[in-house]
Amino acid sequence: MRFMTSSDKPETASAEPTGVAAQDWARAAADPQYRAAVVDLLGALAYGELAAFERLAEDAKLAPSLVDKAELAKMASAEFHHFERLRNRLTEIGEDATKAMEPFVAALDGFHRQTAPSDWLEGLVKAYVGDSIASDFYREVAARLDADTRELVLAVLADTGHAGFAVDRVRAAIDADPRMGGRLALWARRLMGEALSQSQRVVADRDALSTMLVGGVADGFDLAEVGRMFSRITEAHTKRMAALGLAA
Repeated sequence: MRFMTSSDKPETASAEPTGVAAQDWARAAADPQYRAAVVDLLGALAYGELAAFERLAEDAKLAPSLVDKAELAKMASAEFHHFERLRNRLTEIGEDATKAMEPFVAALDGFHRQTAPSDWLEGLVKAYVGDSIASDFYREVAARLDADTRELVLAVLADTGHAGFAVDRVRAAIDADPRMGGRLALWARRLMGEALSQSQRVVADRDALSTMLVGGVADGFDLAEVGRMFSRITEAHTKRMAALGLAA
C-alpha cells in the first residue's frame, strides 16, 4: 500500500535531469544492461502492488467496522490498478510480466510472512510505515531513470489519498489506550529493519539492479550518495512515526 503524503517524501535533488534521466525509453533502452535493470524494477514493483492488493483483502477481515472494510476495498482497488499499469507497461516493451515478477516472489512473500500483523492496528502501521519505506527507495531510484519509466514509477507510488485514514485510526487508538503506543512503536521499528534488509537482499540478488544503483549503469548512485539516500529514507520514517504519535 502507498500512504505517502507530500510531507512524508524524502528530500531529493531538484536539479534538471541529465544523462539517462533526460532521455526517453526508446533511447535509454538501447543499453541492454539498463533495459534489464528497468525490467527488474518494474517486475519488483508489479509484484509488490499485487501482494499489497492481496494483503488488503486479508486485512479487511480484521477491520472493526463496515466503514473500515469499505475504505480497505477502495485502497485495494487502487493497488490493483497500479499493478495493471505496470503489467501493461512490461507487455508494451516486449517483456513477459509474469516472468519479470517471478524473481521477487520469494523475497516479498517472505517479508510479508515475517511481518504479518496480529491485529487491525498493526496492519495499518505496516501499510503506513512499512510499505512507505519501499516507496521511498523506489522514488530515489526513479530520479535516475529515463523520463518514460520515471513517470510510470512515480505514478504507481503516488499517495492513494488514505494517509489520513491510517493516522486518524492509530492516533485515536493510542488516545484511548496510551499503552498501545509502546507496542506499536516496537512493531514499527521491526518493520523498518525488516524492510531495509529485504530491499538490500532483493537488490543484491539482481546484478542489473545492483549495478545500476552503484553507478555501473546509467546515472547510478556513488557510495557516498547511497549513504545520503538511506539517511533521507530514515528521516522520512521518523516523520511518519511522529505523525502516528509514536517514537522512532
